[in-house]
Amino acid sequence: MRLILTLLTALSLTSCTMIDEKVDVVDNFTINNYLGTWYEIARLDHSFERGMDKVTASYQLDGDKVIVTNRGYYVDKQVWKEANGKAYFIEGSDKGLLKVSFFGPFYGAYQIHDATQDANGLYTDALVIGPDNSYAWILSRNKQIAPETKQRFVMKMEKLGILTSNIIWVNQQG
Repeated sequence: MRLILTLLTALSLTSCTMIDEKVDVVDNFTINNYLGTWYEIARLDHSFERGMDKVTASYQLDGDKVIVTNRGYYVDKQVWKEANGKAYFIEGSDKGLLKVSFFGPFYGAYQIHDATQDANGLYTDALVIGPDNSYAWILSRNKQIAPETKQRFVMKMEKLGILTSNIIWVNQQG
């Protein structure tokens, strides 16, 4: 009986990657071109980022694991907060589909739905969707995003059924 319970627990933990709404992701993805620091340009509201400005996400490779460091500034408290997590590829390293965890064995989907690249292949802007359409981020290597890229990402969000009136445009200044 103990063995069955252990196996069921292990099975439930390995299946804790949440993908309620799968979206198309970037094919021919190259993680080395995604690593480094990104500025959060926009997001949908969630309690873990509520009230934050100057939000960044940094990605470093450690074997088959991507180390994730999210950092943001609480304007009202005037303090920085940092969260560390880990991410793994779900369907191979050539697809922009990862599972990420900041809370132990529970993973959420990190779906890179669209990305722009520079002439060297470095990803410069990205539209990331979480496990469902209530999680979305626009990221950039710069504190501002080109208007045409912003429009492209917003239109893609609309096609996914995301209410663009709910987008929070993050203050990266100061």
